Amino acid sequence: MEGSIYQFGGLPRSLAVRAGAQGASSGPRGGSVPAAPLVGVIRNPRSHRNKGHMPELDGQPNIITASPPTRTELVRVLAGFAERGIDLLVVDGGDGTVRDVLTCGATIFGDRWPHLIVLPKGKTNALAVDLELPNHWSLSEALAAAAKGHVIERRPILVEQADGQGVPVLGYVFGAGIFTIATQDGQTAHRLGAFNSFAVGLTAAAGVAQALFGLGASPWRNVTRMRIFGGEERVEIAHSGHGRRDSRYAMAFSTLQRFPAGLNPFGRPRPGIRYVLLDAPLRRVVALVPGLITGWDRPGFAKLGVHRGSVEEALVEVDDSFILDGEAFPAGRYHLRMGPKIQFIVP
Repeated sequence: MEGSIYQFGGLPRSLAVRAGAQGASSGPRGGSVPAAPLVGVIRNPRSHRNKGHMPELDGQPNIITASPPTRTELVRVLAGFAERGIDLLVVDGGDGTVRDVLTCGATIFGDRWPHLIVLPKGKTNALAVDLELPNHWSLSEALAAAAKGHVIERRPILVEQADGQGVPVLGYVFGAGIFTIATQDGQTAHRLGAFNSFAVGLTAAAGVAQALFGLGASPWRNVTRMRIFGGEERVEIAHSGHGRRDSRYAMAFSTLQRFPAGLNPFGRPRPGIRYVLLDAPLRRVVALVPGLITGWDRPGFAKLGVHRGSVEEALVEVDDSFILDGEAFPAGRYHLRMGPKIQFIVP
């Protein structure tokens, strides 16, 4: 699916309807999966563990497999799946493929998505970790779990431009500041052959070392101009005063509960969209990062510029690109809110 950085205005215009606008009913379809479900599969042949392999259960009469090469074609395929009344939607790829399917399917399925199956075949599979899926979960195993009614609900973050222009995008991990640098270094780790939890751990260790001991020009010590306002009242989230008050070192939002490599940067469970913010690259704060990213918390962290919490919605102003599920989007003003309720099949 094309593009390494996609602009909101560059997404298919057929998506230019607010997510969830279709249908009077809200919430997932619900109900049990039939004994012989109609299954629509979106397969990304370029995903790490799909290269050189044939689609699973290809040719079965109740399995419809498609590999749309562009997001425009993905919209057309998903619309066709909806017209045929699929019972299960399978995403055969990594986090980026999941993001594209959710984004392109938002105006097709609205708030009434079919049950989703994720086959974790990408270089990063954070959603699969949260759902506690096996690394090599097959379509046959997933269909067996669907027949037993094994489901869990997750809601993505819906990200839209604050001025209402462009197309909303849905994903599970939103970040900016040093989060962007970490994602870029993670891509380097992938090229060196490190994937999933190992790549996350390698990137985190390298980042802490550079932030602690790197020279002043190291990108791992840069701050980014950004402001974050939480809730309908748009109250600005507190800043410790370390560094410029209109800038932060790191920002991340997510609705996931579990993360690769056993990490837990958002701390204790909270409802809504959880966030973690670091105001400045103080060396005493960077030295605490190994503990912070595993969930360690102390009352004095806010004074050091470490903030955790949750919101139902937020307004984010950021002067550099942000990352959503591994892909970069342009700087700007964005509204974040809870996306549709989606039922995932799990073991």
